[in-house]
Amino acid sequence: MASSIFFFSQNPFISPQLSLPKISLSFPKPTLSLLTPPSLTSNNAARRLSCKALSAISLNPSNYEFSDAFSEMELRLQLGGSGDVSSRDIFVDAEDSSLKIGVKQSGSFVTLLEINQLYEKIKSSETIWYIDEDQLVVNLKKQDPDMKWPDIVESWESLTAGAMQLLKGTSIYIVGDSTEINDKVARELAVGLGYTPLSTKELLETFAKQSIDLWVAADGSESVAEAESAVLENLSSHVRAVTATLGGLHGAARRADKWRHLYAGFTVWLSQSEATDEESAKEEARKHIQEGCLGYSNADVVVKLHGWDADHAKTVAQASLSALKQLIMSDKNLPGKKSLYIRLGCRGDWPEIKPPGWDPSTGAQVPATTL
Repeated sequence: MASSIFFFSQNPFISPQLSLPKISLSFPKPTLSLLTPPSLTSNNAARRLSCKALSAISLNPSNYEFSDAFSEMELRLQLGGSGDVSSRDIFVDAEDSSLKIGVKQSGSFVTLLEINQLYEKIKSSETIWYIDEDQLVVNLKKQDPDMKWPDIVESWESLTAGAMQLLKGTSIYIVGDSTEINDKVARELAVGLGYTPLSTKELLETFAKQSIDLWVAADGSESVAEAESAVLENLSSHVRAVTATLGGLHGAARRADKWRHLYAGFTVWLSQSEATDEESAKEEARKHIQEGCLGYSNADVVVKLHGWDADHAKTVAQASLSALKQLIMSDKNLPGKKSLYIRLGCRGDWPEIKPPGWDPSTGAQVPATTL
């Protein structure tokens, strides 16, 4: 049975409106579309991302070399073939987020490389290329010179390799109505990032020496939610961890008043949906977030799942990580703000962090003399 994924992310520091970096995927042959988050001054145009971005590039990696030297990058591509190749035979089409290179053979152009989703944006108008013996050399300039590119293309490998400079050790929490899905995606993310995989289900069952189902049957959903909330409090100071939370009615993340310690990390909501296309999924996500009917609507990233296949957990993890990357790129101070939030005691004042001394029980500033 085919499955689909649509993901959205929002950055409360940019706009009170819903910002939607979006990827939709269809298994087993995913087709992706991506909408970047709006900046403070203007809305970015939608960018198309084909399934080639998931499979890296339409080329054997041994045929190209990539190096990153601060603001400039160099791509060397083996031209191969027979006979001399002149500059008139080369076709280079560079856009801010994509790159296509072709060579003229037997009167027609043959695509040597096509990347529909670069790792990040380039200054396409400043692209320079030349032929060096049997190699085509393409010099690219970044829009963000401080961003280190692990590779030329956005892929699972480059996303996980580049995560350290973006996340800065900030933990990730996976929330949603399916405990099983939360757990599988969290483990994929943890392995890829080199983070510690944690599961509130496993921690609670170890503590209670009984299954969650038996616990719910004996003491009710609220009892389990309260216990999970206590576990999340203990985990909130942990760094470099991916935590899978409980799904269903007994999960703490479903309750808006239990998010105080979830705000300590970046949250990904894996939302099972009946939407079969991007627009209906977008509208569904917008409605959930604007209504705030579930605690999940507080999440940084929303991933809409139509159907589920455990074999594609890594694909869901990649979509989640791609959205988190864009979220952080839109505000590079986010990891630092998460760290500050933890240092001030996870008081529930996210995203508008109050000054030291703020009392979460009253919402008032405590006089300095009483601190």
